[in-house]
Amino acid sequence: MQPIIQVALDFVNLKRALRVAEAVVKEKIDWLEAGTPLIKSEGLNSVRELRKRYPHYTIVADMKIMDTGRIEAESAFKAGANIVCVLGAADNSTIIECVEAAKNYGGKVMVDLISIKSLEKRAEEVEKMGVDYLGLHTSIDEQMRGGDPFQNLRNISSKVSIPIAIAGGINSETAPKALEAGASIIIIGGAIIKAKDPGEATRIIKESIRNKKVIETLLFKRIKSEEEIIKIFQEVSTPNISDAMHRKGEIRGLLKITPQTKLIGKALTVRTYPGDWAKPVEAIDKAKKGEVIVIDAGGVGPAVWGELATHSALEKKLAGVVIDGAIRDLPEIVKLKFPAYAKIITPAAGEPRGYGEIGVPVRIGGITVFSGDWLVGDADGIIVIPQNKAIEIANRAMDVLERENRIREEIEEGRTLSSVMELLKWEKR
Repeated sequence: MQPIIQVALDFVNLKRALRVAEAVVKEKIDWLEAGTPLIKSEGLNSVRELRKRYPHYTIVADMKIMDTGRIEAESAFKAGANIVCVLGAADNSTIIECVEAAKNYGGKVMVDLISIKSLEKRAEEVEKMGVDYLGLHTSIDEQMRGGDPFQNLRNISSKVSIPIAIAGGINSETAPKALEAGASIIIIGGAIIKAKDPGEATRIIKESIRNKKVIETLLFKRIKSEEEIIKIFQEVSTPNISDAMHRKGEIRGLLKITPQTKLIGKALTVRTYPGDWAKPVEAIDKAKKGEVIVIDAGGVGPAVWGELATHSALEKKLAGVVIDGAIRDLPEIVKLKFPAYAKIITPAAGEPRGYGEIGVPVRIGGITVFSGDWLVGDADGIIVIPQNKAIEIANRAMDVLERENRIREEIEEGRTLSSVMELLKWEKR
């Protein structure tokens, strides 16, 4: 069979979902999915509206059924769904009830194997129950942590004979790989519904599938290793990262010293006494390429950093300095374009007495920073990302950027932010 392209309309607003549906239908996409967020927020009216507008299209209702299989599947089929999704984690009786409902209403059943541990075993079990499709699904949260959507596809495709759908992080780079690994149905969400132009995004992905050609993309993909983090942090802003961290991580009360620069790197922490610049300078020698010197100097002067320290840091190819204390020699540092943040600007330098420590946790601007944590700073401020969450936060920040790109496009089409987001509908009652 020719590969089927299914677009997952994972919105919480029906109006926004329908705008994207209109764009992808013009590109002759194969199946339209009323995504789980859409069904949960708008109910089965979302399925009814899709059926009304596109009477000849295959409509998938991603119900993620876990119980009362007959009732939930039946209600979706009555609303106009052709295919209903039930979770593989559900009891066998629930899946069988969905299959029975499908027979009565001329529909089909897809089993979503999300979060199943013994994938091959469960795939073989549910196939025997008479389901029509299997869905191999890497969840959004798992993607953010670097999960691989193709890890088990090859193994499962050799064990079952029914078509397999794959979902989770699919884009123009990964779709051809999904086909090679054995997928028959390519489910695409974010790479289309968050695109500035969903129609153009659909055309690109269709080309990648039709020609089995990897087409590179900057957006809509998730990193899996720390080595890739810098590329993401170069693209996203500190507001994006703040949103991804639920408004946490901001270092408050520091001044951006060098305009038109962006600070990105891992921290090497320094605790020193006010005005004692010995340990900050010694830290330059200990720091690795790309690291950021983070100095706790008590939030007061005199200066513990200046032009000569900056020259030294540039020689070591360091990424910047963040000082809860004082800095001087601003014209020279600005000219050198060395990313720097500090609490105080002063002409007075301290003395190198040698007190303090390097590599210990420091408290700066209301945030505890450990050596190895990531820092990103731009014109809006500076954010600390814990090292053990850096991959996840980078991916979530990119997700924020992608969603904002789509919202911005809808605003530029003549709407307002309030109308796009339907704010009155979502206000707490």
